Amino acid sequence: QLQLVESGGGLVQPGGSLRLSCARSGGILDYYAIAWFRQAPGKEREGVSCITSGGNTNYADSVKGRFTISRDNAKNTAYLQMNNLKPEDTAVYYCAARLYSCSGIRGADFGSWGQGTQVTVSS
Repeated sequence: QLQLVESGGGLVQPGGSLRLSCARSGGILDYYAIAWFRQAPGKEREGVSCITSGGNTNYADSVKGRFTISRDNAKNTAYLQMNNLKPEDTAVYYCAARLYSCSGIRGADFGSWGQGTQVTVSS
């Protein structure tokens, strides 16, 4: 399993932006697909976005046009840029890794997870 560490969460007003980071410690990220999931209180975990080892991306419909996933293999880090945030984006956000492909952003297919970072969108 990989060691993944998320950062960048916080409190932001509606319409604001945050950038989440997911860093791997102790190894490279090149061969791994990285996904972001989120879970709000009382709700099921939701796949938000994923980037393959080759750089292909996909997004949940709820975040298309607002969120952008990217990666910097030189820094062993993936990012989730979140713009035009809405109160319904409030959740704990987790990054996860699996080899090469995103596999439909299904949580059960990802074997390595970070500890999560809280994102709260509120005025």
